[in-house]
Amino acid sequence: MTIEIVNPWTGQVDYRYTMMDGAAIEARLAAAERAFPAWSALTLTERAAVLHTVARALRAAKEAIASVVSSDMGKLRREALAEIEKSAGCCEYYAENAGSYIADDIVATDAQRSFVSYEPIGCVLAVMPWNFPIWQVFRFLSPALMAGNVAVLKHATNVPRCADVIERVLREAGVPEGVFATLHIDNVQTAAVIADARIKAVTLTGSERAGRSVAATAGAHLKKCVMELGGSDPFVVLADADLDAALPIALSSRFGNAGQTCIAAKRFIVVDAVADAFTERFVNLARQIVVGDPGSEAATLAPMARADLREAIHRQVQASIAAGAHLRCGGEPLALATAYPATILDHVASGMPAYHEELFGPAAAILRVKDEAEAVRVANDTSFGLGASIWTRDRERGERVARGIAAGAVFVNALVRSDVRLPFGGTKSSGFGRELAGHGIHEFMNIKTIFVA
Repeated sequence: MTIEIVNPWTGQVDYRYTMMDGAAIEARLAAAERAFPAWSALTLTERAAVLHTVARALRAAKEAIASVVSSDMGKLRREALAEIEKSAGCCEYYAENAGSYIADDIVATDAQRSFVSYEPIGCVLAVMPWNFPIWQVFRFLSPALMAGNVAVLKHATNVPRCADVIERVLREAGVPEGVFATLHIDNVQTAAVIADARIKAVTLTGSERAGRSVAATAGAHLKKCVMELGGSDPFVVLADADLDAALPIALSSRFGNAGQTCIAAKRFIVVDAVADAFTERFVNLARQIVVGDPGSEAATLAPMARADLREAIHRQVQASIAAGAHLRCGGEPLALATAYPATILDHVASGMPAYHEELFGPAAAILRVKDEAEAVRVANDTSFGLGASIWTRDRERGERVARGIAAGAVFVNALVRSDVRLPFGGTKSSGFGRELAGHGIHEFMNIKTIFVA
């Protein structure tokens, strides 16, 4: 099968590529199996040296990689450069800290010696999305490689060059053949790879639908999996919030990466006492956003990755307006097939798509509530549970509210983001398992008890 890759900004076909056949898939799985014993036998110091080299290689190639990211999925160039830097930092973090995470845990029992050993399991399959095509890969790959595992990547079909450039950087940095490889495969082939005995675990970042499918296949074959799925993150603005601090973060959280972010703020839950002030200032800021060429310094909002994604967000916006939401800005598709303006819907309420569904694009929903208690209730009135942010001048109050919100991460007076030092993942329909920090490296290791009497 041949796939055409359309540049989101130009609308032109940049290139075509062919999906792998069975022989190519087999060759890469066989190479991974051969590579595992030698890679896992290296010392942590030896693997760390390779990861440090990968970090340097990413930085050296960042300009070229950023161009690939922008042309594949439309990201602003400065956002792409920041993503590459974050990926390099992730490599360095695990190179420097993996040893403390996977050292034996000595446990006092009635044995002469008893401890918990952390051991690699083999080849991990990663099914990754297009919205952060470099970072999402290194978020799983850095800890997986430092743990002694090997990996194969099934990347989103609209970012194949991003997958290839990652493989090339790793190879040039000295990662041995077979330790990491890309598989250009479709969903049917992916299911067959999950079933293959050489694959020991699966990690997926993507939609709820994709997660259900991959998790079901992994479960049928008793494969460990981690699922990082969608989100409809609440941005809770309490009556005592510092609006000067909250509004710039609200803008960047909602409209960064063209709104195509799992942990973007999507539902702005604002207490009535400050709702008018917050909304007016938010709308004024959004009206200043400029959709433009991803390579232009003047552009502050990227095009969406594909035309079908723009159509989907527009349907949600229009259906919400029809149900009673107030359109405050945006809401009309631009001439370019992938361009959608910064859009804000006010007075969003239960029953509207903007209340219940994930808005995976540059559209914000403002939900007005009477007080803190209602804010918490509305924040939890969702099937998702990835991230959330709370805005209040009272830090103790913020922590109390944070404890009451069902999410994998809650940030008080700060932008919700993935931080390599902290575990990342969701609850409810946002998935299960954790990436990053010590939790992330442990997900794909055999946690073995050793008891010596």
